[in-house]
Amino acid sequence: MDANKVAVVTGANSGIGYVTARELAQRGMHVVLACRDPGRGRDALDRMRAEVPGARLELRRVDLGSLASIRAFAAGWDHDRLDLLVNNAGIAVVPFARTEDGFESQFGVNHLGTFALTGLLLPHLRAAPEARVVTVSSEGQRFGDLDLTNLDAERGYRAGKAYTQSKRANLYFAVELQRRCDAAGLALRSMAVAPGFTRTNVLTGGANSSRGRFYRTAVGLAMRVLFRPAPEGAKTSLYAATAPDLPGGSYIVPDGLLQTRGEPTRRTRERAIRDTATAAQLWQLSERLTGIRYAF
Repeated sequence: MDANKVAVVTGANSGIGYVTARELAQRGMHVVLACRDPGRGRDALDRMRAEVPGARLELRRVDLGSLASIRAFAAGWDHDRLDLLVNNAGIAVVPFARTEDGFESQFGVNHLGTFALTGLLLPHLRAAPEARVVTVSSEGQRFGDLDLTNLDAERGYRAGKAYTQSKRANLYFAVELQRRCDAAGLALRSMAVAPGFTRTNVLTGGANSSRGRFYRTAVGLAMRVLFRPAPEGAKTSLYAATAPDLPGGSYIVPDGLLQTRGEPTRRTRERAIRDTATAAQLWQLSERLTGIRYAF
């Protein structure tokens, strides 16, 4: 049923992104694995081809911590449209660092990178009759009040706070994108999702790989005991990407305890969904920092 659709999944080389890309490919979509590391991306591509014989897959490089890389990815888009963009890639609770463009890394990758990529791909999304954008937030966003005066670590840095702020920004972004599409009369639907506690390498790979033995042991134990396999975590992304009658602006979370596990359900009682003033301020700030204006 999705045989003619083209999808991009960022961070598709592992975890939730890999499962999401694989399941979309099984549905017949042409799936672009958008990955930062070409070697890991190639391994994922080969593995996925073995798991889904005949799948239409391709690998393209994009680093959400680099506006130049994002611009190059968008400039190289050569399909006639884009039906689905899954903004999955992100980093979590990492030591302080800045991106290539000087942004605090979690805010820069998780929010600004997502904002920039979606904006630059918007013309291709507009070319699809029923395009969707799915942005992966986190159940942790509920604990991350958005401090617009310290989004970029202007007044100090705490890894957990920076992470939950960036994930709250993802939710603000997804809902505000829907508002602006509605105002412009565009058919595009924008969704946000929370995957719940999921076993991925987001807490152990990349910038977190240099942490000490105690951190690795504690996180490893927590993942084995409390976290679910990646296919469970991918359920909300897949639901938001494929449920036929899901309205734009939806926030999809697991229906279990504290949104940490369970089946996908639509949640409407989040403050960030109703806070239009903060969402608009964040949008304006994101435009100024990235230099990208959306072509509504």
